[in-house]
Amino acid sequence: MDISAQVICIGNEIMLGHIANTNASFVSNKLATIGIKTSKHLDIPDNSEVIISSIRKALSESDIVILSGGLGPTVDDITLECISIALNKKLIFNKKIASQIKAHFKRRQIAMPENNMRQALIPEGAMPIENHIGTAPGLIIPLTPIIPLPFMGEGRGEGKERVKVRVLLAFPGVPHELYPMFEKTALPYLRKNFPTGRIIKSRVIKITGLSESKVNELIEDILKLSGNVQMGIYPHPEEIHVKITVFEKNEKIALSVITKIQKKIQDRLKDYIFGYDNEKLEEIIGKILLKSGKTLAIAESCTGGLLANRITDISGSSKYFKLGLVTYSNESKNKLLSIPLGAIKKYGAVSKQVASLMAKNVRLLAKTDYGIGVSGIAGPSGATHKKPIGLVYIAFTDKSNTICKEFHFIGTRELIKYKSTQAALNMIRKETS
Repeated sequence: MDISAQVICIGNEIMLGHIANTNASFVSNKLATIGIKTSKHLDIPDNSEVIISSIRKALSESDIVILSGGLGPTVDDITLECISIALNKKLIFNKKIASQIKAHFKRRQIAMPENNMRQALIPEGAMPIENHIGTAPGLIIPLTPIIPLPFMGEGRGEGKERVKVRVLLAFPGVPHELYPMFEKTALPYLRKNFPTGRIIKSRVIKITGLSESKVNELIEDILKLSGNVQMGIYPHPEEIHVKITVFEKNEKIALSVITKIQKKIQDRLKDYIFGYDNEKLEEIIGKILLKSGKTLAIAESCTGGLLANRITDISGSSKYFKLGLVTYSNESKNKLLSIPLGAIKKYGAVSKQVASLMAKNVRLLAKTDYGIGVSGIAGPSGATHKKPIGLVYIAFTDKSNTICKEFHFIGTRELIKYKSTQAALNMIRKETS
């Protein structure tokens, strides 16, 4: 059965671009795990007319409508009142929710403002979802009847009617409140009451070292697959994601289809693929270094410690990452890494020679198996005719060999720094695999 859902996120802060809307992607991702595909995302302001009309329109189009935002205690939190008007349902004071709100403030030893009691009002017929972090409860509001439809069930005959069940769910907009409430309560409810008879399974293949257009060229015929398969290609900084989504009766069949498509892509992209799904490049090299028992030290200039930060974001990285130096100035390169000032003057701080010395000397200093040196021009100043913004040298060394590669990145200062770390991590991956 095809079941459609819409996600409506409410808040002036979203419309003004003050915060990123991560709730819509989270909810849609979770819905997909139970075979429900989101048909529409909608961001709207804290405006009663807009909220009421959006709720009514969404319910006329979809089986499931999920709201986030506007359930707080302040004057601009008007979602609850709008739900009441849109559904023509009275707001009823719920003593249990009121007790939970009071207990929340008592635990924190804070006097409760009176306006928090607004959050104990729920539309008639609604099932509250307890909020273990904040004070605003979530809501599940079943809505029947909406539209009578011909019943086509076996053994009951055609021409009869069944009621098309719909539901409105509402959650606070704070992500760390919404996420556990949705997973623990709403998702089981939807799985039970809106069975689809299918699952939606996805696999993300992560590629680095190739442009989006080159990836597209290499697997263009695979990207055109249709039917129960949906393909997508998505660019990220120095990284391309190819997503396989399959709509099937059960997980076993879905995984079988995904595996066959994945194998075709692997055969064509080979070692440009570094990981899958939620894996990060820094996580991959961590696994490689742990398995081999090898150690790493790095010396950074233009990346300003970002490479070390990404490496140490992985739990257990102390087992293989021994030293990270930010040698930003010529003096620090000389004093900490023993790079002769004469060499820096002759070749320039941004050069193959200096980046190679950074890698060699930090490895010797830390007594590690591998060393990395990164030097470049992140901009927006510091460029010359011969050395433009985005020029970056990355060197890798071990006990017997040193390689240094030249890169030309495009983007903002922050983006160039990130792309440099991505290239450095990929160099570690390829040289140590």
